[in-house]
Amino acid sequence: MKVFKLIFLIVVIACQSSYAQDNARVKVDTSFSDPKYREDQFYVSITYNLLGNKASEISQSGFSSGFHAGYIRDMPINTRRNIAIGVGIGLSANSYNQNMKISEDLDNNVSYSIISEDVTPYTKNKFSTYILEFPLEFRWRTSTEKIYDFWRVYGGLKFGYIFYNSAKYRGEPNDEFVSNIKDFNNLQYGLSLGAGYDTINVYLYYGLNTLFDSNATLDGGSIDMSAIKIGLIFYIL
Repeated sequence: MKVFKLIFLIVVIACQSSYAQDNARVKVDTSFSDPKYREDQFYVSITYNLLGNKASEISQSGFSSGFHAGYIRDMPINTRRNIAIGVGIGLSANSYNQNMKISEDLDNNVSYSIISEDVTPYTKNKFSTYILEFPLEFRWRTSTEKIYDFWRVYGGLKFGYIFYNSAKYRGEPNDEFVSNIKDFNNLQYGLSLGAGYDTINVYLYYGLNTLFDSNATLDGGSIDMSAIKIGLIFYIL
């Protein structure tokens, strides 16, 4: 609920700021000389990754990072061309530092357990995902073909396919590395929001499905963790 409240607050602030700026103009430019104007954009995003719906015994530590980049095709749907649908493609690399160890035996069976620092000292434990992303956005902005610094609210859905994953553990009794873990939900989807002014904008992603499928269990229960990403997104024409 706190994430949804944060998203709502950012949208309200962005809209109010945009309204105030538009009202402050003595003359509003209503001439749109370029009927082909659009905001096709490359994007780069850096996020802090959180785990939602995690079990009480799972805790995150250190900095869990995400790096995302891609391209969005802008398709305006009104005369002013400041409202549009955006469809894109991109790549995403994510890490999650936490205390759930993922191990694999000689028969390729994967198991999940909580690391107790009091019993087993370790220096690193994380799993990582590499995703092919497909953003679908409803885009609103205050721009025209003559205004390059403007407010924007780009919200929608982001679909992704995990094409590679891995888990790394460094500690006692020995280091472990597992890749292509079959229990990940390869198809990921969630709500996304980019809002702000000019190049630098706040970015939020809230995963709507779990990172692991029903085959992944911890102490006999399902692992229902989902991805939450909070950071900055940079739009580049």
